[in-house]
Amino acid sequence: MTSKTTETILVTGGAGFIGSHTCKALAQAGMVPVTLDNLVNGHRSAVKWGPLTVGDINDHACLARVMRQYQPTAVIHFAAYASVGESMTDPGKYYRNNMAGSLSLLEAMRDFGVKDLVFSSTAAVYGIPSRSPIPEDHPLNPINPYGWSKLMMERMMRDFAAAHGLRFIALRYFNAAGGDPSSEIGERHDPETHLIPLVLDAAMGRRANVTIFGHDYPTLDGSCIRDYIHVSDLADAHLRALHYLRAGGKEQAFNLGTGQGYSVKEVVAAVQRITNKKVPAVIGPRREGDPPELVADPTRARLILDWTPTRSSLDTIITHAWNFRRKT
Repeated sequence: MTSKTTETILVTGGAGFIGSHTCKALAQAGMVPVTLDNLVNGHRSAVKWGPLTVGDINDHACLARVMRQYQPTAVIHFAAYASVGESMTDPGKYYRNNMAGSLSLLEAMRDFGVKDLVFSSTAAVYGIPSRSPIPEDHPLNPINPYGWSKLMMERMMRDFAAAHGLRFIALRYFNAAGGDPSSEIGERHDPETHLIPLVLDAAMGRRANVTIFGHDYPTLDGSCIRDYIHVSDLADAHLRALHYLRAGGKEQAFNLGTGQGYSVKEVVAAVQRITNKKVPAVIGPRREGDPPELVADPTRARLILDWTPTRSSLDTIITHAWNFRRKT
């Protein structure tokens, strides 16, 4: 997908995992991604395709400076804390950043007349699903502050759309994973909380073992099941969502997943097979806030955004993550 005219897109959290991959996709489509990131979790070295402003979305003056300097035509909003477990122990951190910070961004967009917003939401808005795969019209009932902070942003966007003409898309990710196929950028969190890089680190001997949290879930092997989606496929969905808004598409939410779930134990086994290395694993207690199974119904994105994941087989995801992990 290409853009015929150069335009500037503000990418909050553009130094992070999904944000940096989306910046690369924007640049490849002929746009200029402007990253706003406080670098708490992001990496300066991941900002390769446009300018970086180091700042916080809670800083109204910083947002105003960026809006005046770069005059973005749209915003893609990633900036958020995203650890379910941490949100249970420090909910204030999540509401202050994810919710209040997002409100600051919406107000800045209103003040500077920026109408188009693609928002990084999450499958955590569904809570414990009553059916699987999960469609977008499933009841929204988060079971952790992280999920609630994202759902509140979805609510705020609807209200700003009604009051101020905001045009928005909420992209509800399932489990982002993998890495840039060329290994130029990849997944780096400190501390790392995502399963696949943790399993890879255990395979490399960088950590003593990987913990499987819970072995008595109502699944085939007792471990949690998740729908893993390649980060480059996610980046492509953001471009498609932006083009959809520009073509007059209506404000709505889209699930981004494959419709296929894998258990924690299946991921461990796949890493062992692909890396040809033993992964030491131990069983731990369930983590509060973890649903047994989260698998997307991505039909809406396929039909409306013409989006189909092309890199999201589990083997491809692990291979690309492994290639990048060995470089870092």
